[in-house]
Amino acid sequence: MYSRDAFQLLQFINIVTYFSKYGNSIPLSFVLGFYVNVVYTRWWAQYSSIPYPDNIAILIGTSIHGKDEKSRIIRRTIIRYVCVAFTLTLTMISPKAKKRFPTLHHFVQAGLLSHEEKGFIEELNKDCPTYYSKLPLAWAANIATKARSEGLIKEELSLRDILEQINAFREKCKQLWDYDWICVPLVYTQVVTLAVYLYFLFTVIGTQFIEEQTEGDTLIFSFPLMSCVEFFFYMGWLKVAESLINPFGEDDDDFEVVWMIDRHLQVGYLLVDKLHNEHPKLAKDYHWDQTAPSQLPFTVASQRYMNEHPVESTFKINVQKGDQDLIFRDDMANLEVNMWLLLDSKLENDNVSGAGAVGKFP
Repeated sequence: MYSRDAFQLLQFINIVTYFSKYGNSIPLSFVLGFYVNVVYTRWWAQYSSIPYPDNIAILIGTSIHGKDEKSRIIRRTIIRYVCVAFTLTLTMISPKAKKRFPTLHHFVQAGLLSHEEKGFIEELNKDCPTYYSKLPLAWAANIATKARSEGLIKEELSLRDILEQINAFREKCKQLWDYDWICVPLVYTQVVTLAVYLYFLFTVIGTQFIEEQTEGDTLIFSFPLMSCVEFFFYMGWLKVAESLINPFGEDDDDFEVVWMIDRHLQVGYLLVDKLHNEHPKLAKDYHWDQTAPSQLPFTVASQRYMNEHPVESTFKINVQKGDQDLIFRDDMANLEVNMWLLLDSKLENDNVSGAGAVGKFP
């Protein structure tokens, strides 16, 4: 019985020694770091690809003149079509948006589409299922072109700017759809996850401490503090990547796409309708007699920042007065020639004095 226990202990020691020696051969920091970098870069690129209708709304509000009913309808319709295109794109990539607008009928109930517009989109969806979300942007561009032909847009340059902004909005919607279409390879996520769990399985085995005694072999299990810290960082790193891999999901930390839908429509209508040709009465500003204020006032809470200002890197460099004289290129050339002449003259004098010294040598 004792020999069997000794044999098992020896086997266990060999296993612990093996995992302790070769467990760190997995390049976990490189594999996990590269994976997190890919996921984070992709996450930020998706956020940067979210389009905002503000530029289009400002251009429409300043380019399509008139407060009559027709001009107002054109401005509101263009920005509504832009917001519809954005919402349709979100329903294709975000469960939150899809649950809010599961069908085009819900767009009609929300006032984003009319029954006629819904019919146009459904007809196009039969022929080209993947492009129907861009149809409202084509309508918006056509309406802007029509407004130019009817004289509501005074300049061709204004129309071009509006069409460029609509096209830029379409490009960003396409980028969002592309990110949803082309995902991080699932096998990559599986490999990284498996590598992390296997690494710490090997670490748990390899960090068992064994102490052999003369009488009676005993095992002393010491608490692996550094391995626990390592587990905390690596596993936290992996969980961060898992939370960022799908930012249009339903997690608490994902993008607030439902709020964005309302925000875009509200800001768009505000800029093209209520704020159209509206601004406060022109008057002299508070600092009219000062040309420019030396400093704006501070609150009591911010008074300790009153004298803070950036200092340039060369602030403490003091150039001596003698070093401030100007030197021109021609002066440098003449100075170089004079130095060579002086050097040649010195060499000739040295040679003559040397020859005289040789002649006087007995």
